[in-house]
Amino acid sequence: MSIPVEINAPGINVEQLMAEIEQAVERKAADGVYADARIARAERANLLNMRKDEDFVSFYLRTLHEAVFVDINDFTIRERRSAFAPMLVALKKTIWKLLKFYTYRLWSQQNSVNGLLVTGIECLEEQYRDRMEKLEARVVQLEKQLGATQGE
Repeated sequence: MSIPVEINAPGINVEQLMAEIEQAVERKAADGVYADARIARAERANLLNMRKDEDFVSFYLRTLHEAVFVDINDFTIRERRSAFAPMLVALKKTIWKLLKFYTYRLWSQQNSVNGLLVTGIECLEEQYRDRMEKLEARVVQLEKQLGATQGE
């Protein structure tokens, strides 16, 4: 047996609240707040829904371009366990330096490959876009010619 549940919030304007949230998201997106690679990964699900949208390819390429490179920079190492914090931080920093030394070349090569792939995809997209524009112009021209010959 299910019991219907209704939640009311008197005095709350849902449309206004949603408009404020959408404005905040647009403002943050324009300010680059959402340019983080983690957010780009989270957008993959949205990309599947956008496939039919005209702006899909440009949005996808922009997202791909923002997330293409592996971050090989140092980062702040913190430890929350107070008793052993200084020792654990020192140990983690040492491990990080060893790992960075070991993996730096791999990361650099991966960044090169990723950059080349994105550039290649962007070039292909530009070529196909130009080709489509030429074909669309040709179709319009042929339709005009066909209309002119039928109108005679």
